[in-house]
Amino acid sequence: MERLLLYWDDLDDLVGVIGLYGERIRRALLFIATMLLFVAAVTASIVLALIEPPLAMAGATLFLVMLMYRSVTTSRFSKTSA
Repeated sequence: MERLLLYWDDLDDLVGVIGLYGERIRRALLFIATMLLFVAAVTASIVLALIEPPLAMAGATLFLVMLMYRSVTTSRFSKTSA
């Protein structure tokens, strides 16, 4: 009976370790997903620029305008802006 309790204690310790490393694992997975999304966006942009240059230029211009608008309208010291 004592051995069974020791195994349950080891299992509880294992669950605790997974809980402690859960945040690191989550951050690593989010980083990998973000990088894959970034690479996919860059690849799609290059393909679009090779296939349809005017459409790619229009998209880049709209993106630049959105970035400029955001930089002008958001406060530098606002904690809620991401």
